[in-house]
Amino acid sequence: METDSVIHQLAIRVGNQLRAERLLLATAESCTGGLVATAITEISGSSQWFERGFITYSNQSKAEMIGVPTELIERHGAVSEPVARAMAEGALRNSRAQIAVAVTGIAGPGGATERKPVGTVHFAWSNRLHTTSEMLLFKGERQQIRLLAAIHALRGVLKLLDEQEV
Repeated sequence: METDSVIHQLAIRVGNQLRAERLLLATAESCTGGLVATAITEISGSSQWFERGFITYSNQSKAEMIGVPTELIERHGAVSEPVARAMAEGALRNSRAQIAVAVTGIAGPGGATERKPVGTVHFAWSNRLHTTSEMLLFKGERQQIRLLAAIHALRGVLKLLDEQEV
């Protein structure tokens, strides 16, 4: 699988759809460290549909930049469905975007627990009306997990765009 090509093609598709619907996207990334935003900004003209990206790697940055409640992080952990959902909703609150994607996970090789092994990634997508989320477990080395997570995040944006009534 040529993942660099896959992510580039997905970013182009996301951009074409957002531009056609006159919508803006925001990202909130933790374990991907800006890979989703990088794929997007590699496309000329992406400023027409990409509003901003938040790289909220630390728990403190999640709270300060996008308003994830610290109690939520303490109760569920940074790598959890509630935190991913709060990240997506916080990215919308702190931007002019109408669509947001959030990614938080454990890319490894450290940081894993028995309940949250390396490769655990939580995603959330929000369009101000509703937020959807899911968890996937990816196999591979750190960089591969991060890239697969970024690809899945973009696929989820396309799915959200296809499902929404504009």
